[in-house]
Amino acid sequence: MDALHLTLYVAGDTPRSRQAMANLERICAELLGGKAQCATVDVLDSPERADAERILTTPTLVRESPSPRRRVTGDLSDAQRVMVALGFNSPDQ
Repeated sequence: MDALHLTLYVAGDTPRSRQAMANLERICAELLGGKAQCATVDVLDSPERADAERILTTPTLVRESPSPRRRVTGDLSDAQRVMVALGFNSPDQ
């Protein structure tokens, strides 16, 4: 499998943004075995990137690779929903 690259788009240092970042960290550690490369983009600091990526709501998590790109929005508290939205049927994939 190609390297797993995820980008989390947030809007400022808000409780919802912090919750999404903590949930992503937990998902990466527990369900993805720490094998994902994660980046966080604050759309308030990089509005041009958010516009180019068509990020309409935050938090939004985007699976950049492997292809196809997939996305999920929200605070990522439902780990199973996040895994399915990212295209993983089970934590072993």
